[in-house]
Amino acid sequence: MDVFIWTAKIHKRKLAAILAAVVVVGAGLAVAVSAASRPASATEGADPKGIRTNEDRVAYLQAWGWQVSPEASLVEELTIPKELGGEYENYLALQSAQGFDLTKYAGKRIKRYTYEVLNHPTGTGVTAHLLLYKNTVVGGELMGEDFLCGLGGT
Repeated sequence: MDVFIWTAKIHKRKLAAILAAVVVVGAGLAVAVSAASRPASATEGADPKGIRTNEDRVAYLQAWGWQVSPEASLVEELTIPKELGGEYENYLALQSAQGFDLTKYAGKRIKRYTYEVLNHPTGTGVTAHLLLYKNTVVGGELMGEDFLCGLGGT
């Protein structure tokens, strides 16, 4: 049986550079894994700013994966209450999970655009609502006969 012994002399600077490279690569992997495990938010699905036209709204919903009617079936002007009490808790949590913070718009007038969703797995009767303040999407959801969920479908 032959035994081989291999030795190497590494200078402290080279060892420090190797260790630094290992730390940088490890940090990069940690960031990538963290980003992959985060739930999708509004800003990841599409840019919520600069939504001026019907085509912009339809494209925004398409970025979330939804095929919708070419025109809104309903456009409403609403005022978000100045005080969002306990009855809004679940709705605010739904919006927050998507990256929206409706509390910033308390007391403000917004528009709600309603579109029929054509490709939802449950079939017909599903609508998508987009809440816009000026030219920015500030909230949204999908609504079916027996469910209300975020734009991501969950």
